[in-house]
Amino acid sequence: MMQKAYFLVCGTVFCVIAAAHLTRLVVGWDISIAGWAAPHWVSVPGLILSGLLSTWGFTLASRRRTTA
Repeated sequence: MMQKAYFLVCGTVFCVIAAAHLTRLVVGWDISIAGWAAPHWVSVPGLILSGLLSTWGFTLASRRRTTA
C-alpha cells in the first residue's frame, strides 16, 4: 500500500508541474531565475518530461501487485 501511495503522490506532483509548464506556454508568463530570463522554449521539454513522469507514476499506481 505504501508503494501505491508513493506513486500517486509522485504522479500528482509531476502533473502539477506539467500543468504549470503548459499554463506558462499558453498564458505567456515570464520567469527569471537569479536575473536570468528563462526563454519560453524551456517549458516545452519541461512539459514533456513532467507529463511522462506523471503518466508513469499513475500507471504504476494503478497496477495490481502480484503475490507469490
